[in-house]
Amino acid sequence: MSNYTPKNILITGAAGFIASHVANRLVRSYPEYNIVVLDKLDYCSNLKNLSPSRSSPNFKFVKGDIGSADLVNYLLITENIDTIMHFAAQTHVDNSFGNSFEFTKNNIYGTHVLLEACKVTGQIRRFIHVSTDEVYGETDEDAVVGNHEASQLLPTNPYSATKAGAEMLVMAYGRSYGLPVITTRGNNVYGPNQFPEKLIPKFILLALNGKPLPIHGDGSNVRSYLYCEDVAEAFEVVLHRGDVGHVYNIGTKKERRVIDVAKDISNLFNKDPDASIQFVENRPFNDQRYFLDDQKLKNLGWSEKTTWEEGLKKTMDWYVNNPDWWGDVSGALLPHPRMLMMPGGVERNLDGAEKDDSGSSEISGNANHTGMVVPASKTSNSPSKSPYKFLIYGRTGWIGGLLSKLCEKQGIPYEYGKGRLEDRSQLLSDIHAVKPTHVFNAAGVTGRPNVDWCESHKTETIRTNVAGTLNLADVCKENGLLMMNFATGCIFEYNAAHPEGSGIGFKEEDTPNFTGSFYSKTKAMVEELLKEYPNVCTLRVRMPISSDLNNPRNFITKISRYNKVVNIPNSMTILDELLPISIEMAKRNLTGIWNFTNPGVVSHNEILEMYKKYINPEFKWSNFTLEEQAKVIVAPRSNNEMDASKLKKEFPELLSIKESLIKNVFEPNRKTSA
Repeated sequence: MSNYTPKNILITGAAGFIASHVANRLVRSYPEYNIVVLDKLDYCSNLKNLSPSRSSPNFKFVKGDIGSADLVNYLLITENIDTIMHFAAQTHVDNSFGNSFEFTKNNIYGTHVLLEACKVTGQIRRFIHVSTDEVYGETDEDAVVGNHEASQLLPTNPYSATKAGAEMLVMAYGRSYGLPVITTRGNNVYGPNQFPEKLIPKFILLALNGKPLPIHGDGSNVRSYLYCEDVAEAFEVVLHRGDVGHVYNIGTKKERRVIDVAKDISNLFNKDPDASIQFVENRPFNDQRYFLDDQKLKNLGWSEKTTWEEGLKKTMDWYVNNPDWWGDVSGALLPHPRMLMMPGGVERNLDGAEKDDSGSSEISGNANHTGMVVPASKTSNSPSKSPYKFLIYGRTGWIGGLLSKLCEKQGIPYEYGKGRLEDRSQLLSDIHAVKPTHVFNAAGVTGRPNVDWCESHKTETIRTNVAGTLNLADVCKENGLLMMNFATGCIFEYNAAHPEGSGIGFKEEDTPNFTGSFYSKTKAMVEELLKEYPNVCTLRVRMPISSDLNNPRNFITKISRYNKVVNIPNSMTILDELLPISIEMAKRNLTGIWNFTNPGVVSHNEILEMYKKYINPEFKWSNFTLEEQAKVIVAPRSNNEMDASKLKKEFPELLSIKESLIKNVFEPNRKTSA
């Protein structure tokens, strides 16, 4: 038995059922721990589940997807995470029969992204992976000993197969890279806050509304049920006492047939069970029994405390008192629900039932945190009403997140777009709902983790960078709206007419000449087509830099972590200075193409010399040639100088790249003596 004390914990999927109980318990019981919770607010998540923690100074909510490598890396670094409790997953078996690819994407790919981030950052001391008893497959009906942690994994449905696959990745990262992993496999859990696609809350709500309780097959399937607070305590024990490399079953020996659960709930509502139960078609495959051996966890000091009768009564009382907690759940109450029948489709939005009691969509227990807490909308606190309202696409992106902070600072109301750029009807719905004065497009595919990804994902890149951007521009034109489009200057490369070091930069009217990467091809293609839209302002960003030197997307952060860098002068964009200018450009209703960089160029070595001077005097690096670089990348990179004279003329106060680097980036972060 180990004795572990975490400092900064990241809990994924924490607005969901089990994870919210764990998060609230840790926030309440351990004020010295910093708890950061990450959730994309899918259909079965609800911000209100975290209401008990929202006023706590050691709590922070971040809206985001574990599938976003940039976001995960950013959080691990900026929040100094040392412990991950990974609950985020698609979990409902019925849904997995109808939409199995979503389960692969969330449960396997999402887990892989987390593991890779742990490997890259090298700072994680515990990775607790939450799995399920269903990975063992069926237990024999006459078995008297449950599956123990070394039992063979024999999943029988798409859901359990993806959880088993995720477990294999966790185990591999533990063995290959020494990641300190622990896996749990749990029985069914019930209690307050559970989304009513699951058996017990579904039966309670149906009984509450006088409707029949649908039983799959003959109802003889046997399941074991644990009350949520007992399970939260189990995770508390595993966190502090679990041994690295081990698996722990979280289970109970007390089993119940599904038909008996229906009878117990009917009796609680004083209804005749025989009249309340309705037998329906069975699942494509329905495991007869899951049975766990939980002795290993008991050896750590955990035991089940809540009786079935007590837990069921508590759960019923909660749903009776909170019947509208989830809003419209009619799709979930069907005998065989499917994901697309759920409210909000695949992803629930930050409105209605997901707002906390104050009506706010943002939860953050510590106002001093500067991480990416992403609200759905903000209105000005200024006494005078702003004449502007922005609709922003790209809420999980770096620029999209920074734009929201600038809007808050300037008192400009804004909302994030909920629709996908490729879906015209969703974009129209956003515009009709938000009624913006301007639209900002900061969405786009740049690659995961870099533009090399686009070389093997060309259709996905086209879908967003070309089709999606054109779709949004066209919808904006039809509705008389200006679209501020964040594009790229990585569509040029030095040539005979614009030689390196000459000071002759590419102008806005020059034809792109760099086709080395598929990413750049798509950006050049869409820029040419956007010229036909008089309502678009295209901002060519290059090698963006900000004062946040912990952000993994920051150009300085990237090159300061490389062992070798090329040394080529380039135009670059200081976001601290230029993003406020983008808002001013919107206010002035400027259109056309703009080189959105600071005047002049700066080389890799010049930046790293500044880094050494202001941040770390001991910092060392070495250079390699473009030929050497080509051996470790898939697609060539763009190097060029952009002529920023048009932007400088409009904004005379604009600093040169080197002046802006010192004023906006290095001076605020200075760690050396002046």
